[in-house]
Amino acid sequence: MAEKDKDADLKKIKQLIDIMKENGLVEIEIKHDDDKIVLKRAQPQQAITGVPVMVPESGVRGPGDGAGSADPSVTRVVNEPGVAAQEELVEITSPIVGTFYATPSPDSESYVEVGSTVNPHTVVCIIEAMKVMNEIKAETDGTIVEILVTNGQAVEYGQVLFKVKPD
Repeated sequence: MAEKDKDADLKKIKQLIDIMKENGLVEIEIKHDDDKIVLKRAQPQQAITGVPVMVPESGVRGPGDGAGSADPSVTRVVNEPGVAAQEELVEITSPIVGTFYATPSPDSESYVEVGSTVNPHTVVCIIEAMKVMNEIKAETDGTIVEILVTNGQAVEYGQVLFKVKPD
């Protein structure tokens, strides 16, 4: 009977790991009577870019205000004076709530990296929502200058995923 209990415990642990992955959790701790389980996932390394660009809230134009693309996942941002190279950057934002994936499968290379050239049809990532994999396209021409999320991270509607320097 001990082997059955062990298999059931492993199955529960695997279910907890799946829940962690689905919800972008890095650590979970469960206590029940004298038993305690702590699960920790390694955090993926964030992309490092040359110069971080801070954009004030007032500089962001939301979807539907006549700025740029008709796609709500792309928002044009005008940097304030004194910020980096004083250029316009295009932000690619999440059109849905879900889990961000930079690769088509765990053993594949990223769709894009800092320095990648994109066009309106370039798939830049996948966002999983309710077990549906949604390909997100760049919807603009340019070069990826910053990646603001990590693989497996939970993202919100409108959250900035990438910054693109337009061509």
